[in-house]
Formats: sequence, structure tokens, C-alpha cells
Amino acid sequence: MLIETERHGQHVVLTLNRPEKLNALSYELIDELMDRLNALERDDSVRCLVLTGRGDKAFSAGADIAGFAPDIAASPEAAYRNFVMRGQAMTRRIENYSKPIIAAVNGMAFGGGCETMEACSLAIAAEHARFAKPEIRLGFPPPFGGTQRLPRHIGRKRANEMILTGEAISAEEALLIGLINHVVPAPDLLPACLRMADLIAANSAVAVTASLRAVTRGLNVSIDEGLAIEAAQFMIAAASQDAREGTAAFVEKRRPVFNHR
Repeated sequence: MLIETERHGQHVVLTLNRPEKLNALSYELIDELMDRLNALERDDSVRCLVLTGRGDKAFSAGADIAGFAPDIAASPEAAYRNFVMRGQAMTRRIENYSKPIIAAVNGMAFGGGCETMEACSLAIAAEHARFAKPEIRLGFPPPFGGTQRLPRHIGRKRANEMILTGEAISAEEALLIGLINHVVPAPDLLPACLRMADLIAANSAVAVTASLRAVTRGLNVSIDEGLAIEAAQFMIAAASQDAREGTAAFVEKRRPVFNHR
């Protein structure tokens, strides 16, 4: 099993399970992750996902280049195109997911592993975690969305430094430049992610999804287009039972009881 699934109340922890390969992203692992994401998105009892890697060395060391080598040798152009399209499809799926996905970065997040983390809604890292874009040293740019998402996270010049040098940065530096949300001691990593998930789950699922969509869809458009997206998502949430309950609870000075409808 390349993706382990563990239920924690309203939340599910997905673990990339290739510790002997530093949780490298093979096609089989990507396909299994996509299947799990599809199934969990349909499960209304699941509020948040936490994505992490097996062991304490790596969240993911990136794409399984050695595993892809036979395909590349047989048909380089077709293999590289397939490699890019499948990796980008995975990160796009994570980025546009209707439920929050929190990356629990338990070690190195290099290459495609870093790009996977970037696509998540939120990220918390262990103190020993490190982040890098080493693809340049293999002769190509980051192919799973890293050249596009990283500048949006940390700005063009900082992104260029990571992408063009391939040098790794620490968890503390990643926090400083806005790549991740928090840094915690390794034993506290999963509890910290689940606490954040609980804070999110205390709110209306309708409002959470609308907020995620407004933020994600607004990233790549003009401010006017983004405001239109925001207004549309607001209207969807405002028409919900939860919005009526939330406003009534505010007026009545009580805690709302959301039914996520």
C-alpha cells in the first residue's frame, strides 16, 4: 500500500508510504493518491486531510526519476510529456480540492515533494524539515507546478534563488519567507496539524469550501475578476442553512451549531 489512510475523528491522515525511497513519487503512488483524494472528497464526514510521509527523513524526496528512467530511455519525448502531465494533474488536484489539505512536512520536501507541499492549503513543518528545488541540477526546471506556485508563495526573486541554485532551505527560513505556516518540534507535528484541522472543522463546511475556492481561483486573475469570484462564492455560502444559523447565533450571542448545509 503506497498511501496509508488513518482516521482521526473528522479528519484523515494520508501517508506517502515509500520510506525506502524517501517517499519518492512514482506513477503508482500518484495514481493511488488521486484515488484516495477522489473517494475522500465524496465523504461528507471527512472535514480535513493531512498529507505526510512515512518515517522522519522525508515528506517526499520528489519524483522517482530512477523509476521513470526505462520509459524515458524507450521514448524520451512521450515519457517526459507523460511525466509532466501526471505530476501537474496531481498538484492541480490537491490545490483545487474542496476540503483543506494540510501538509505535515516531516523531513525533506525536495523537487516534486516541495511542489506537492506548495499545492496544499496549509503546511506545518518539523524543525528538521528542509525544502529544495534540485531539478536544475538534473538539467530541467521544476515540472509539477513549482515555477508557477513558488513565486506566488514567496515572490519572484526568492523563488528564482531556490529554483536556479537548487540549494535547500531550513524550516525556519521557509517560515520566514512565507512558504509554510508553522514550525514545530517533530513529535508535535501531527498533533499540530490535527489541532489546525479542528479549528477549521469548527466552522461551516460550506463556508470553508467557498473560502478555499475564492482564494485559489482568484490567484491567477485580475483583482476585478477575483472580486467577482469572491462575490459568487459569498452568495453560495450566504444561501446556506449554515449562514442563517451563523448570523442567528451571532445576534443571539451563542455558539452556532452548523449542519454543513
